[in-house]
Amino acid sequence: MNKVRKAVFLFLFVLVFPVTVRSQGYAGDAATSEPLMIIDKPTAGMLKRGEFELTSNFYEQGGILVGINVGVFDQFSFGVSYGGTDIIGSSRIGWNPEPGVNARFRIINENFVMPAIALGFDSQGKEPFLDADSLRRYTIKSPGFFAAASKNYSILGNLSIHGGLNMTLERHDGDKDLDAYVGGEKSIGRDISLFGEYDFGFNDDQTIGRGRGYLNLSLRWSWGKGLVVGFDLKNVTKNQQNISIGTRTIEIDYVGEF
Repeated sequence: MNKVRKAVFLFLFVLVFPVTVRSQGYAGDAATSEPLMIIDKPTAGMLKRGEFELTSNFYEQGGILVGINVGVFDQFSFGVSYGGTDIIGSSRIGWNPEPGVNARFRIINENFVMPAIALGFDSQGKEPFLDADSLRRYTIKSPGFFAAASKNYSILGNLSIHGGLNMTLERHDGDKDLDAYVGGEKSIGRDISLFGEYDFGFNDDQTIGRGRGYLNLSLRWSWGKGLVVGFDLKNVTKNQQNISIGTRTIEIDYVGEF
């Protein structure tokens, strides 16, 4: 099983360094792609048919999470991801128990009045997996089943508003509530966007969560040709113990086409 996990991870990691040339990513006024996630929560964004997105997230305890998402049709995409902790460092690697999978289907395209609306499923949680018998969950629970809405406005560049409802399958801790979230993106010039996200954390206020929800912030910088680098400050509300000013993570994404 460990060999299978390593093979999946290495395959996805290699894909983070593609050779296909693509235009601007999803950050800034010149963006040609839609973000699939605000930070930890899904948008109603979609990949176009034939597009793919490679993601890599670097987090605490030497953790790395890599994945690939593929646009099958303009209205449907799917993806897989895998990672673990202590991949960077000298300690023994703690692989995630299983790969994450996601799929989404856009049921309504955005128009002048209506936001874009997408339904989907995402089993990939974020940051270290907590394998204590009473938890069996990621530090940040996966979205699970979700319904997301996104609306774009032209106000001194691009302004996007996102929101949604989600029901995670990570319920071993006994918290089975429906969750909700809101977020937004504001472009700053051609190449940079600021993202903000507030997860109400209704499904994480009984064991680890302290009832404050999760406020996450991110700066995303498009380096052109599909490459986007993100610097995240997460859990600013200190909804979990042992948080100072927030959790710092780095994300590197690449959008290309087959």
